[in-house]
Amino acid sequence: MTETEAIRLFKCLSDKSRLQILKSLVIEDMYVERLAERLGISAPTVSFHLKKLTEAGAVTSYKSQYYMMYSLRKEIFETSILEILQEKSDESEVQAQRDAEYRQKVIDAFFEYGKLKSIPAQKKKERIVLEVIAEAFEFDRIYSEREVNILIADFYDDFCTIRRDMISERLLDRDGTKYWRAQPKCREK
Repeated sequence: MTETEAIRLFKCLSDKSRLQILKSLVIEDMYVERLAERLGISAPTVSFHLKKLTEAGAVTSYKSQYYMMYSLRKEIFETSILEILQEKSDESEVQAQRDAEYRQKVIDAFFEYGKLKSIPAQKKKERIVLEVIAEAFEFDRIYSEREVNILIADFYDDFCTIRRDMISERLLDRDGTKYWRAQPKCREK
């Protein structure tokens, strides 16, 4: 189910009459007049709501003798909310662009000629700064503490604070006096 389809369905479900129609259709397929009688609302109102539910993909219709019968599309409701949330967003490219612009804005604000001017107080900004510094380290290489200090000192004089923060942010790992760049964690789907 796409994001747009989910929004359309959720909007349909926010109406009490539509919800009552769906509850009736769970029990059995029905025609407009039967639904109107059962719910105590007019047939034109039921028709209006069925049109909206059909557009949202929640119900389908078929001809049976003289009547247009409506039935619930159960497979639509078997989709979990988590599956909908994990679906790629229509806005994901725009969000990625905004994230990249924000990241660049932070880098421009805190770095001058490749040197860190100050450590950001805000955690999110500090993480971006530390990620930039981490790029100086190679994956699959072991560094001595002295090598780590020299690499960090190219960016900022207080290499002890930066080193400690990089370890706490899991950008660097260590074992005694040996350091290495931590592999980024993959998000599970």
